[in-house]
Amino acid sequence: MGRSRYTIREEQAPHFLTCTVLNWMPLFTRPQTVDIILNALSYRQEHRGWKLYGYVILENHLHLIVQADSLRTEVAHFKSYTARQLIDHLQSCRAERLLKQMAFFRKAHKQDGDYQCWEEGSHPQLIQNEQMLRQKLDYIHFNPVKRGYVDEPEHWRYSSAKDYAGRSGLISVYKEWL
Repeated sequence: MGRSRYTIREEQAPHFLTCTVLNWMPLFTRPQTVDIILNALSYRQEHRGWKLYGYVILENHLHLIVQADSLRTEVAHFKSYTARQLIDHLQSCRAERLLKQMAFFRKAHKQDGDYQCWEEGSHPQLIQNEQMLRQKLDYIHFNPVKRGYVDEPEHWRYSSAKDYAGRSGLISVYKEWL
């Protein structure tokens, strides 16, 4: 799972993850590409036992706090699946500029396709306690505010902030820890 010094050591514990689009390309600027991520997250919750504590999707990366039985394998499958779906979508839309960038910036050792969607790794950080969980949720939810996209965290459509503000977001999140 990437060549990072950050690794998932406790496979069944919740982790804070960052998935970055290759070369920070603005891939999630259209609802269709964001829906690919949201649908994949929902599927993993329903069929793979993911506990998704929180998330935010920005134009070129996403943050998750997630727990699964075999998190390292699950994250690899999530990234592989979403990459294939995103590339297929871009091809069907003839998004040549993004596809050319995905081909140009593809790492030389990546020989399994013409394109690369995600940067390697996910910078996993073990959630060690409730205080750290709350701190990471705040970081996730305030990310769009810090960027100046919205004034309040719950105003960002592609985030779990709305769920923590007592309203329903686009996909469910695991809040039984509260």
